[in-house]
Amino acid sequence: MVETAQRPEGQVADAVSGNWVDHRAPAWSRPYLRLSRADRPVGTWLLFIPCLWGLLLSAGSGPGGLGWHGLWIAIGCGLGAWLMRGAGCTWNDITDRKFDAQVARTRSRPIPSGQVSATQAFKWCCIQAVIALCILLSFNSNAIWLGVAALAPVAIYPFAKRFTWWPQLFLGIAFNWGALMAWTAHHGSLAWPAIWLYLAGIAWTLFYDTIYAHQDSDDDALIGVKSTARLFAENSPKWLARFQWATLGLLLLAVITAFLSHGQILPMMIAMLGVTAMGAHLQWQRSQLNIEDPSNCLRLFRANRDAGLILAIFFTFALWL
Repeated sequence: MVETAQRPEGQVADAVSGNWVDHRAPAWSRPYLRLSRADRPVGTWLLFIPCLWGLLLSAGSGPGGLGWHGLWIAIGCGLGAWLMRGAGCTWNDITDRKFDAQVARTRSRPIPSGQVSATQAFKWCCIQAVIALCILLSFNSNAIWLGVAALAPVAIYPFAKRFTWWPQLFLGIAFNWGALMAWTAHHGSLAWPAIWLYLAGIAWTLFYDTIYAHQDSDDDALIGVKSTARLFAENSPKWLARFQWATLGLLLLAVITAFLSHGQILPMMIAMLGVTAMGAHLQWQRSQLNIEDPSNCLRLFRANRDAGLILAIFFTFALWL
């Protein structure tokens, strides 16, 4: 009870403790930043990391390296990830406002708790999307068209839980689009390594978002919301193992097709070590998982930022060789 009394006014239930939004942002901006999940930054990382993979793999496997152009792509993707994650989450909260009011973890979100109206949230969604578009327009034409195409899965995802047991698949399709876009922004066009990387990201999303969805399984069952967590239930550990190995296999395909065609054996070996290291982290997550403990599921979900960054670090080492 003491901890609840000390919570800042309007704080969302699963916000990161001591986050800057609830403690340092201007009061008028807090509901909008909460809509954007700025108080829960792991989602931005999970959207940005596939962009980083695509950029680093393209830069490491082709001539010219990263360069100033690549540095701008990294900055642009970072800003774009923050903005589009914010726009996507705001859109998600608009469409899910009635469901969110019935779930213990989400009823404190800005719309169901009355901090902002759906109309205000929609305006905020549009503002973020327009700024992100301005950044996208600095990339090449192929990347721009890919960025525009990404709006379709972003728009569909919030409704997926209504018509399929696999909404996590739709999240993966949307969340890993940056691997295709960043590769294309740097490389100039799509190629098989980017496609394998994208598919690996989808498998990874199925892994971590199934863990995340176990937090709400009971409430989701009561209100009729579908998820892979509910679909797999006690068989979730077996499915997580399948997603883990699919992720690693597809990542290896991405690495081999990117480096081997240029005869870059040592960088390829370094990148493959990165895949192995990420796989060890996913294995550790499975060993720690307790699907009956929401706090455990949230902690392991957040740990996937580190899992993805491990691979990005090894891709960076491969880039230097």
